[in-house]
Amino acid sequence: MNTPAADPEQLRSVLPQLALVRLQSLRLNEGIAIVVLDASGFDAIERDQLEAEVRQALSGQPGVAEVRVALMADKPRLRIIAVGSGKGGVGKSTVSTNLAVALARMGRKVGLVDADIYGPSQPLLLGNEGIKPQARGNKLIPVPSRWGVPVLSMGQMIEPGKAIAWRGPMVGKALGQLIEAEWGDVEVLIVDLPPGTGDVQLNMLQRHKPSGAVIVSTPQDLALIDARRAIQLFEVGQVPLIGMVENMAGYACPHCGEVSDPFGSGGAEAAAGELGMAFLGRIPLQLAIREASDAGTPPAAGDGPAAEAFAAIAKRVATWLDNQ
Repeated sequence: MNTPAADPEQLRSVLPQLALVRLQSLRLNEGIAIVVLDASGFDAIERDQLEAEVRQALSGQPGVAEVRVALMADKPRLRIIAVGSGKGGVGKSTVSTNLAVALARMGRKVGLVDADIYGPSQPLLLGNEGIKPQARGNKLIPVPSRWGVPVLSMGQMIEPGKAIAWRGPMVGKALGQLIEAEWGDVEVLIVDLPPGTGDVQLNMLQRHKPSGAVIVSTPQDLALIDARRAIQLFEVGQVPLIGMVENMAGYACPHCGEVSDPFGSGGAEAAAGELGMAFLGRIPLQLAIREASDAGTPPAAGDGPAAEAFAAIAKRVATWLDNQ
């Protein structure tokens, strides 16, 4: 009797969460499932346990006659990219999400931390609300997303709508758990910072110093004044500034096509030039970006002008990383 054809996506769906985070490749060849996992930092017992869990999950699946598991031990250096702004409401979280997705589409191994402890939004933006992270020992296991970007957020660990009333030490501890998680083969960790220059930013500079920082601002003068404060904080902390993104730059009327500039135009690019920073690009003010983000479908995952804008910014960030 012929063995039914195996479905790779179905095989991925039955893998344990830790295996998904650690997964480097899954191939099927004439009924043989070949799974390559990153086992960096695991001792012999942990490696055996991970292999056994994968074999158990895949054995007996339709079309799978044999399971072969390869455990790799080379772990890349994790590079942290902070995405910050001086004030709220400039679209920093949207930029963080789409920068991560755009980098992942380029083949980079990217993870995302929602460091806005009091106002987390990444589970909504990535479309994986309601999925709680598991833990292995004292480390959290990031939650996978459809877009190839694993994520950790306080929004995954508290009840929807519940307020977090923590003082600085608790916030610092929570940030440490998110960043020091089981990131597997992730090479670039995008950290979506809260607005301002408070406890989270200071704790990060002291304990989890970023490799570089991206500043997000709208073109208006008030946002640019606050963006300069964020820039100054990173400079004091000796964190290299990758560049500035101008968000909400130009609104095209969906009816007549006329472009207006409700927040001004070119302010962030001019400020970047004055400060000797690279200008990474501008994101238009589009209803489609807001609607896609609210639906958990990052625009960077699709096509069109918004996706192209995010891809261009991601390319400049990737070039900066490659030159370090």
